Amino acid sequence: MVSDLQGLVQSAVDNGSVPGAVALVARGDAVEVAAAGTAELGGRTPMARDSIFRIASLTKSVASALALLLIEQGRIGHDDPIATWLPELAHPKVVRTPDAPLDDVVPARRPITVADLLTSRAGWGFPDDFTWPAIGALFDKGSQQHGRDPQLVPAPDQWLKNLAEVPMVFQPGERWLYNTCSDILGALMARATDTPLPQLMAELVFEPLGMTDTGFAVPAEQIARFTSGYAPGEHGLDLVDPREGQWSTLPAFPSGAGGLVSTVDDYHAFARTLLPGATGLLSERSVREMTTDHLTAEQRAASRLFLEGQGWGSGGSVDIAPVEPWNVVGRYGWTGGTGTTAHVIPATGTVAVLMTQVAMTSPTPVPLQRDFWTYAARR
Repeated sequence: MVSDLQGLVQSAVDNGSVPGAVALVARGDAVEVAAAGTAELGGRTPMARDSIFRIASLTKSVASALALLLIEQGRIGHDDPIATWLPELAHPKVVRTPDAPLDDVVPARRPITVADLLTSRAGWGFPDDFTWPAIGALFDKGSQQHGRDPQLVPAPDQWLKNLAEVPMVFQPGERWLYNTCSDILGALMARATDTPLPQLMAELVFEPLGMTDTGFAVPAEQIARFTSGYAPGEHGLDLVDPREGQWSTLPAFPSGAGGLVSTVDDYHAFARTLLPGATGLLSERSVREMTTDHLTAEQRAASRLFLEGQGWGSGGSVDIAPVEPWNVVGRYGWTGGTGTTAHVIPATGTVAVLMTQVAMTSPTPVPLQRDFWTYAARR
């Protein structure tokens, strides 16, 4: 295990895991940043502190924070049925058993609420078993992509119509399922405020926190700072999204589950507001709600592929047991499938952000992420 942050990211570049990486570990005003490698494979642009990355599922925490802020403002409520704003989802069907055919359905026992979306327990989403017919339908209907093609997702109105045709896998509140609830939440917030999600996030989150490099697309004048996106292939890393690719223009569907780009400093500005006693965005009560595990033991056990036995707050996981060297009870955060990860550790006041441009091939974190977590947890 490398003992310094610069050595940690440099070792990942040297062994070919990533073309480049930027990492930040902060405790209070003491901020350590390291950058190594290049912004493109075999290129000449050095990775820098202000390099811009596709942050994928780190978007979920931002979407959840925005929802809790809207709740504080009285514009939506925890117990409000989502059908108030999303009538397309007013009468969902649920498959009789998780592996049942798509036409073997029963009605939902109760309306889906905003709270169900916040805790990813509405009934749509990814379980540990991707072979179930209802999960395949999420992809077939275009309601879920793999996070690399935002331009291919239909606009919110059509997206919601498509989703309404897909039966839920579980009854509302019954089981934690990954991803889809954050997308529904983004669509709901835009409808509830009559404001496009990019504008809403900018006005209520990015601008107040000075997050000038965060959004759903990279402006043309900043494209030189954007990193190329890669995925592991048969003979090394394959280019899946160039600088001028999917994030060069706003998508029709701004994904609350995974659509943002950002930098380590911008995400630090957001993440540090989730530490105890922090100010600048949410009330202490909302921070506590966001970073507290809401799952039952049964729900955690059924979601080990994603959660590895830990819990879930809103928009991110919550460590409930020190199973691995990087686990710290109360640690909150998540990973992004495009090669990013960010956590806050309330017990030590630590914020840790790592950004790379190489996609994960499964929900299981890669060695660089685990090494980074261990480094942040022990400091």
